[in-house]
Amino acid sequence: MEYEKTIQELKGYIKNYAKEILTKSKGKDQYECIFCGSGTGPNGTGALTVYENSFYCFSCRKSGDIFDLIQQAEGIPQNQVIQYAAQKYGIHTDQKAKREENTDYLSFYRECNKHLQDTDYHRGISIDTLNRFLVGYAEQWQHPKSPYSPPTPRLIIPTSRTSYLARDTRKPDEIPQNQRNYTKSKVGNVHIFNEKALNDLSVFYIVEGELDALSIIDVGGNAVGLGSISNINSFFEVTDRIGKARQQKFIIALDNDNAGEKAVFSLSDGFNMRNIDYCIYNPCGNYKDSNESLMNDREEFKKAVQYGIDNIDSLIDECKRQRSVEYDQKYCAEILFEDFINGIADSVNTEVIPTGFKALDNVLDGGLYEGLYVIGAISSLGKTTFALQMADQIAEQGHEVLIFSLEMSRNELMAKSVSRNTLKRVISANGEVINAKTTRGILAGKRYAHYSQIEKELIKGAMNDYQSISKNIYIREGMGDVTVDTIVEQVREHISTGKKTPVVIVDYLQILLPHHNGGTDKSNTDYAILNFKRLSRDYKIPVIVISSFNRENYSNRVSMQAFKESGAIEYSTDVLIGLQLMGVGNKNFDVDTAKSKNPREVEAVILKNRNGRTGGKIGYNFYAMFNYFSETEEINIDLGSKATKSKNIELILKNNFSDMDRL
Repeated sequence: MEYEKTIQELKGYIKNYAKEILTKSKGKDQYECIFCGSGTGPNGTGALTVYENSFYCFSCRKSGDIFDLIQQAEGIPQNQVIQYAAQKYGIHTDQKAKREENTDYLSFYRECNKHLQDTDYHRGISIDTLNRFLVGYAEQWQHPKSPYSPPTPRLIIPTSRTSYLARDTRKPDEIPQNQRNYTKSKVGNVHIFNEKALNDLSVFYIVEGELDALSIIDVGGNAVGLGSISNINSFFEVTDRIGKARQQKFIIALDNDNAGEKAVFSLSDGFNMRNIDYCIYNPCGNYKDSNESLMNDREEFKKAVQYGIDNIDSLIDECKRQRSVEYDQKYCAEILFEDFINGIADSVNTEVIPTGFKALDNVLDGGLYEGLYVIGAISSLGKTTFALQMADQIAEQGHEVLIFSLEMSRNELMAKSVSRNTLKRVISANGEVINAKTTRGILAGKRYAHYSQIEKELIKGAMNDYQSISKNIYIREGMGDVTVDTIVEQVREHISTGKKTPVVIVDYLQILLPHHNGGTDKSNTDYAILNFKRLSRDYKIPVIVISSFNRENYSNRVSMQAFKESGAIEYSTDVLIGLQLMGVGNKNFDVDTAKSKNPREVEAVILKNRNGRTGGKIGYNFYAMFNYFSETEEINIDLGSKATKSKNIELILKNNFSDMDRL
């Protein structure tokens, strides 16, 4: 079990590894493909996309995890790749590895320290300070646990008796391409640099790198180095263990880059939660980090470091004041009320999006609004078809729809739409239903040679109908590696290209890749639902998620109970719709008989409608053969008036179903 957890933990480092080894392309988390070369062309649009635990190339269709990337990029044998990754990221794969990580390197440090002046790679830090922390130099250093790393000259910076940083001292142009991602190698478990100093009562700068901490110490300050922004939790474990942090004062001074800016929020949250005094002040000015500032202008850097120490109380007070202002701006109703008023005015221009099903739109107060909609049903009841027809009807009005199809292929979805269009054309012309085509009838190219001219013209017209709305439809296929985080990122990508905010459809909930493999089905479903809700709120869009019921619900009326695998569905959705067969739950009801009917008689039960009526039913005839839903004349819901149809569709269809053999 522990080994499996280790594997999953290592897979989570794929984004870190991709940034190290792959060449970035234009899209977020997209790179040149090292399998097929996609992205190396003049447009620079790489098709290899990296997700939370996996990657997929939309060009060559290659998919995999961090281990596949390591094998391809570095030629590590399959039977050694897990151990290699574990060593690289300092993760134990067994008890033996844990014992090895406790190796005492003190004698190694002392020997390296004797050779400190054999190199001029001191990064502007005085010899006295480097000696104080037993920093040394190894001319022929090799990672103690990796037979793959060639001997290289390294500055050795101890972080504890059992861990250190080995930093390549060569100039960038002297380092071979295949070694450039390993110029900073960690050995041993994570330790915060200079963590012992936290036993003293002092003003501490918190910086990222060990050299940054040494730079501040060298000009008279006190500092601890995280080693990496991923070690923030380790930092707080140290302060919690020492227990003196509430009597100390901290200055956050991380790198001047995007990663550093994001990490500032994580550190701030940790301090706020513990009621620890801190401020955000960076003495490195316009330079990337403290060490770079020291090397470029030592005197100005020294003054800036001292300024932070001398003015710590006023800096902390200003930071508290700023936090108070930001808190009020986020949460105080007095300040937010103006936004509330403006939102009402803006809503005048916010167009409700009709689903194209008139009775359903009446129930939903005109159609779709910002919010989370969940449509649930047993298998073979047409929930995908229902959502797809809704998508086409929305696209027909000029709205964009972004469909995440996690089971069916893109071609199958298009064929279902074209199939429906053949039936709609037949109905519109009062023609013969025998000429309409099923999904297979559209996809099977061999059949076209046997179609009559009327059938071919019908298909051509149906395809033209779909093509006319296709500019508003975007379909992203799933490959068994799609998480809710993937979908959120891809919605963000869609909007970032300047396109309209889309209606999002996810088909379907149960085959999303779990957010956490060690979690229960309920916890993973809850996580997905809550994040879909957040997605709808953040972008003010309708998000429609399809959910499947288990077999226990085949002969039961649809109810909230069918969604009990997740409490989040019941509480977080804005609209909850369950599809059920007509008559289900009655004494003589037989599910097989009901499913064999043509058309299948289906009811949409409104189980929840946060801003409207609930409990009603809308009747549909579902023509599964042609992927088509039509609302029945009698609507079993109090809408004030009955919905009517412009054509008697059922009569046309039933008169022709005896001639369906050719379809």
